Amino acid sequence: MFTLSALTAGLALLVAGHVQAQTQTIESLKQMKLGLAHSPEGRRVFATMTVTDNLKLGAFPRYTGARPKGDVAADLARAMELFPRLKERRLQLSGTLSGGEQQMLAMARATMLNPEVVLLDEPSMGLAPILVEEVFRIIARLKSEGVTLLLVEQFAAAALAVADYGYVLENGRISLHGPAAQLRDDPAVQAAYLGGSH
Repeated sequence: MFTLSALTAGLALLVAGHVQAQTQTIESLKQMKLGLAHSPEGRRVFATMTVTDNLKLGAFPRYTGARPKGDVAADLARAMELFPRLKERRLQLSGTLSGGEQQMLAMARATMLNPEVVLLDEPSMGLAPILVEEVFRIIARLKSEGVTLLLVEQFAAAALAVADYGYVLENGRISLHGPAAQLRDDPAVQAAYLGGSH
């Protein structure tokens, strides 16, 4: 089972159905033109490049004409402000960052595309609880600034706390969906994913 992130990133072929953004079917790397950015599971930073160079690479499609260029320098400054740990480590090689810092870098790199939608694939995976809280604070801030987020996340409580709408997947199929508040109050969701009643 491939995630929607893998499909929209061109990492997997769609065998049935279709995925649309802005009424257009997503094919291959067309998502960059449609303003979709991807923060992958497992971070996948460029380990031998500095933090700053990783972030600049996130803006590469803006230099090739795949996206409007805009003020990349201002967006770089904004990414550093949004992720202050990255500003402190801007000249450090990305491979020497902690797991949490690499996750922040992957998220910040996605914002450098100046996207309409950011696909976040398991941003809390492998992180200490304090870093999970920080990552979700940043997700909440991006949302408050009008960025649309598609979040794939196993930490259901944190995901539903920040989401407007949710889908519960079981064995690769949607078993439940609805407004996040409704899912949080659903006894089945509470028992299976939220550690009992809330």
